[in-house]
Amino acid sequence: MSPTSRRVTVAAVALALLVTAGCTSAADEPDPGGTAGKAAPGTLRVLASSELADMKSVLAQVREDTGIEVRPTYMGTLDAVDLLAKGRAEGVYDAVWLSSNDYLRLDPAAAKQVVSQTPVMSSPLAIGVKDATVRKLGWRPEDVTWADIEKAVRGGGLTYGMTDPSRSNSGFSTLVSVASALSGAQSALTDADVRQATPRLTEFFKGQRLTSGSSGWLAQAYDRRGDVDALLNYESVLKSKKGLTVIRPRDGVITADYPLSTLASSSGQVRDDVRRLTEALRTPAAQRLITERTLRRPVVPSVPPATGLDTTRRRELPFPGSRSVADGLLDSYENELRRPSRTVYVLDTSGSMGEDGRIDRLKKALTDLTGDFREREEVTLMPFGSAVKSVRTHVVRPENPRSGLDAIRRDTEALTADGDTAIYTSLQKAYEQLGADDDTFTSIVLMTDGENTAGAGPARFDGFYGRLSESERRIPVFPILFGDSDRGELAHIADLTGGRLFDAQKGSLDGAFKEIRGYQ
Repeated sequence: MSPTSRRVTVAAVALALLVTAGCTSAADEPDPGGTAGKAAPGTLRVLASSELADMKSVLAQVREDTGIEVRPTYMGTLDAVDLLAKGRAEGVYDAVWLSSNDYLRLDPAAAKQVVSQTPVMSSPLAIGVKDATVRKLGWRPEDVTWADIEKAVRGGGLTYGMTDPSRSNSGFSTLVSVASALSGAQSALTDADVRQATPRLTEFFKGQRLTSGSSGWLAQAYDRRGDVDALLNYESVLKSKKGLTVIRPRDGVITADYPLSTLASSSGQVRDDVRRLTEALRTPAAQRLITERTLRRPVVPSVPPATGLDTTRRRELPFPGSRSVADGLLDSYENELRRPSRTVYVLDTSGSMGEDGRIDRLKKALTDLTGDFREREEVTLMPFGSAVKSVRTHVVRPENPRSGLDAIRRDTEALTADGDTAIYTSLQKAYEQLGADDDTFTSIVLMTDGENTAGAGPARFDGFYGRLSESERRIPVFPILFGDSDRGELAHIADLTGGRLFDAQKGSLDGAFKEIRGYQ
């Protein structure tokens, strides 16, 4: 595997919540998992896939019926598996509720952490295509195959968004489904299948215009842009959006079955509570509520799916049979198949960053992040104080990735703290540096530990942003709250540019930088 590969075994992100897109206030976020100590009797600390935030009303009903309160922490499915594999869930969580345990089962260290896996509901992977695009392509939704989708992409008639396969199970399931279908695999994917499908997969992923670490932000970015034809995600997510024809390709998909799993380290009382919770969620009344409120499919045969869910049978595509195949497929996607990334890191190195070891924490976070950069990725470091101090751009070239990574580390180590804080002037410089480029996933990461005290103000930046070309306005800014930075100031930047705010005041700076990787 390439040294710059984004392996699934990435360092676990901080327990940041992926439930909503854009800026979220503390009041909007669920309790992060009871990390302060044991949960009260009848309270279950559950590590859950991020899309399960829509189960709030169902869980409220279960609490009323059983007295069991679910205290969730939301995280991307593959990040959650990595956390389990490292043993970092023991004592922090009581149960795990992921979209699927398929990947978990490929990792022996993670698999031994859970017991009593019981499916609660299901939702197949699907593609939601704008109604007008379906008509333009002349598709009959019930007959569409993955080959038809590939053909439409290759002909320039279809663009789409999907979540990051290295963090999100919907993204990984998409990757597996497309690779299985386009390789003609008749059983679980092999390395040979992936190699055979690579030329067609390369063409397929040229159609990807949006990437994201969470389904919620992906949907918001899709609405904001307006020029993307389709979304690849779970049927339940796509059915909640208007104007999309939801298609389950005829040649097969992967289905999420949302198993509720007890942690092996949990007590007998906790295991009993998880069993009672599972039984409550599988009652006919709860299953009807689930399918009506979330548009997922019931697993109890006596309960019919919600109105509008197609009951036509589709082939269930097999999951990769080994971890090495899964890792190889992800490596191929990250370093060969997907569009390359281009990012400007706008880094506050003002005088206040010299306090409390802040500049050292920034250097460590960036140095650690270099192991996460992909081949073909362009990285620009733009430290600022009273003004931009320097602009250094490096490319992680496939023929010699170490050269680019070492250069980034050297520039990181050379950072020094001095000056005031010119946030908006520096952001303008970042947009001018990037310009328009529709062939990459382009973004700006802003890290600051204080409020704007020099240069342009927010009104001037708003005017500057409004004068950018349509293509340039598609470049999101992902601000990181750190130190004494102002949440309102950074939230405005995220909202204006279509980015998302990340919080390193609650978690770690390392975790915030790593979480952003799902959006680049």
